Amino acid sequence: MSDVHGGRLVGADAAVREMSERIQAASQARQPLRIVGGDTKSFYGRPVSGTTFKMAGYAGIVAYEPTELVITAKAGTTLGEIDQILERNAQMLGFEPPHCGRHSTIGGVVASGLSGPGRPWLGAVRDFVLGVETINGQGQLLRFGGQVMKNVAGYDVSRLMAGSLGTLGVITRVSLRVVPKPRCAATLSWELAKSEAKARMLEWSRQPWPITAMAFDGTALRVRATGSEQALADAIERLSPDSSVSEDDYWNRLRDFKLPVFQARNASVWRLSLPPAAPDPEDIVPDLWDWGGAQRWLMNAADGATLQRHCASHGGHAGCFRSHDKTRSPDVFMQPDQALRGIFERLKRAFDPAGIFNPGRHFAWM
Repeated sequence: MSDVHGGRLVGADAAVREMSERIQAASQARQPLRIVGGDTKSFYGRPVSGTTFKMAGYAGIVAYEPTELVITAKAGTTLGEIDQILERNAQMLGFEPPHCGRHSTIGGVVASGLSGPGRPWLGAVRDFVLGVETINGQGQLLRFGGQVMKNVAGYDVSRLMAGSLGTLGVITRVSLRVVPKPRCAATLSWELAKSEAKARMLEWSRQPWPITAMAFDGTALRVRATGSEQALADAIERLSPDSSVSEDDYWNRLRDFKLPVFQARNASVWRLSLPPAAPDPEDIVPDLWDWGGAQRWLMNAADGATLQRHCASHGGHAGCFRSHDKTRSPDVFMQPDQALRGIFERLKRAFDPAGIFNPGRHFAWM
């Protein structure tokens, strides 16, 4: 943590000191702040009313050690810039963050907590966060974690920022673990009925195949396999797909929410998170099964509350990922039980006692 003397940070650069002063003033005035990076994910979560606090200008790669598999960047650095520098060293962000536009920032990537089609096999955003620097609601600069993978001392507060949607603090920089890009990749596909596709996804998830993504759109089951040429050749021979291709943009379009289920006009998109073996809600057929069946997408759910009750009864949750109604449902995210709500409220008070950061983005009461 940087020291604070006379209301000013010591040991921080001028831009961070200015941010701190703005946050202190907003806290004293109880003025809500709408924290954004490139503002490419405004559709996600509940609407926020407040003065825009934009981080896009605070950008740049702070440190990158390809041999150490670690990159540190200021929060406003675009995802495209990070992808470019990693590509030069045949590396990537293993959680495959969605590219929601060319202005997407790495701070927004961490704050949104969204992971790509390889999530069950490759890991989530929080699995790759090594450290964060953030300004809390009192204008204090806090540093959690570190820039090395062996840093495990104490409670890993840095991972709290993954998926926090800017409600706990203003992320100023992040350190992330990176991974080598796979040597080879192939997309295998089959034309199948829903019951057979779901059975295969469940079975193959339990097998030691080099699978890093599985999705079913109601007609075609697609599987992404990655690894050595021999491993892919063995998988293709044993799994006997109807077709296989080495280059397929399907997974990028799925990652970036560009498939038809996400693009339909005047349609709300619901996301269901369930154990892969759990049944679909009664009389409801999802438009897309992702993550081997653990994530299911559908358009225009008639009754969101019914979806949420169904998911809760099977150990999952449901939420309105994108709404065509700009006022949005108050239950974009499922309400937590009383015990979990108490934890959320205590965390909010600890990091943002005046409640100025993205108020209501998750829940009306937070």
